[in-house]
Amino acid sequence: MEQCDAEIPSRGRGLSYGGDGCREDRLSALPDDLLIHILLKILDAAVAARTSVLSRRWRRLWTLLPELLFPNSNPHHIRLALTAHKAPVLRKLAVTVIDPTPESVAAWLPIATRRLSGDLFLFNMARRNESEDEAGERGAFELPCFERATAIVLPCQGPLALEVSMPPAGVFAQLTALKLVCVHLHGPCRLGEVVSSPRCPSLRKLIIDNARGLLNFTIHSKSLLYIELKNLRPDDPLDLGNFTIHSESLQRMMLMSLHSLQQLTVMAPVLRVLSVSSCFGPSSNQPLASISAPQLITLQWKDVYHTSYTQLKMENLQVLGGNHFFVYGQEAHKMHNSSCVGLLRRFELIENVVLTLLYQTEITNHEYLMEDIARLPNIAVMGLYIDANRHSFGGSLFHLLSMCTGVKKLTLTLLGRTCCLAAQTACRSDCVCNEQSNWKTEELVLDRLKEVEVHDLRGTEREAAVLKRLFDWARVLETMTVSFDRSVAASKAEEFCLMLQSFSRPDVCMKGLHFA
Repeated sequence: MEQCDAEIPSRGRGLSYGGDGCREDRLSALPDDLLIHILLKILDAAVAARTSVLSRRWRRLWTLLPELLFPNSNPHHIRLALTAHKAPVLRKLAVTVIDPTPESVAAWLPIATRRLSGDLFLFNMARRNESEDEAGERGAFELPCFERATAIVLPCQGPLALEVSMPPAGVFAQLTALKLVCVHLHGPCRLGEVVSSPRCPSLRKLIIDNARGLLNFTIHSKSLLYIELKNLRPDDPLDLGNFTIHSESLQRMMLMSLHSLQQLTVMAPVLRVLSVSSCFGPSSNQPLASISAPQLITLQWKDVYHTSYTQLKMENLQVLGGNHFFVYGQEAHKMHNSSCVGLLRRFELIENVVLTLLYQTEITNHEYLMEDIARLPNIAVMGLYIDANRHSFGGSLFHLLSMCTGVKKLTLTLLGRTCCLAAQTACRSDCVCNEQSNWKTEELVLDRLKEVEVHDLRGTEREAAVLKRLFDWARVLETMTVSFDRSVAASKAEEFCLMLQSFSRPDVCMKGLHFA
């Protein structure tokens, strides 16, 4: 009996015997689209390529894959695979490298620019035990211009950054997303020039995290919708210089930990959400921020603020969040609080204000600083995060509410490390926090407050005393919703809820998991 034409000598799961005794390869008889779908499940282009030994039917099938993933391949194999690739479209290329040299990346990356019409992921698994300076001496590879790529993601895992330089010419015509994580930028071409509209006309999303080498970053974009810049450091001894962002399309932007930023200029007519945190550090030159965002809805400003060098043009702001405020402190704490105080004075009317009140563990010989907040904007919704650190917080809450008696909704979130709660007890009876006792006796009329939410309760007597006073002040209260920290036992939470119901009027709707 003659053997039918097949290159797999033994019976397998995909083979059966026909009436003439010849083996029939049912798997190979499947259509190309289905076989390619099966190969994509392997998630490794090198392993998929080995299926070419199965039969002539499989020999070139892997070259038609629309996605190539190389989790552990050397540069030579990647170059060969890209050269042999025959699919009409390469929609995804994902390569993992380990401490790459410029030469190893150059072996295959230029070929990828001609083939890729989708997303590029270049993962760097840094393992070398060397300093940043030693890593920089190995040199940087140049990211070529991908004219048809839609997304480029360069993340790095490990102690060292990926050394990379931007291409001096070329247009990323179809690029919509660029993400650089843990990179050290080299070369004369600046990133801001690359991501601006002349060279990235379709870019919508830009994320840069944990990067070095940025200096005087300037973007002019008509397409960007989202910008996220975090953990950017200058190359010593320089600072980050000036960041300028002009965008007619930008809607959301987050800037966090831009170390030694000197100036920030933003012109974004349709920007809706802006977050600035820990960007302006101590310097001999005062930092300057000039932000024009007439359609801005939400601003989170956890940074230096002073009216003389911080200009905010945002006429439609509705939600404002500031830096944390030290309730008790010394001169350094007063200086820190001044930014929060100045920001609150800047606005007359804000629908929703979110503040964080911070009590230090030891406040002996510290000054009560809440009186530095002499006025608040007109507020409809107030959100307070309070880290009381075992201290009485009724006085600080009373101080704020007495300046915004028209508030309609109040949300209290009680902060604290859950692992330490079991060991916490109230501070000493002679603690200075007990000197603020006016909240226990003075009347306060909150005749518009209809809704209160309290999150992460611990079920303490001090919390109960504050909530009891809230019931007294909020005479038109309709709903109170409470939740407890996960460390609180269910029996204790239920007992606390019973106590709250005894404080409440019958017409107040009490909501929460532990109410009967």
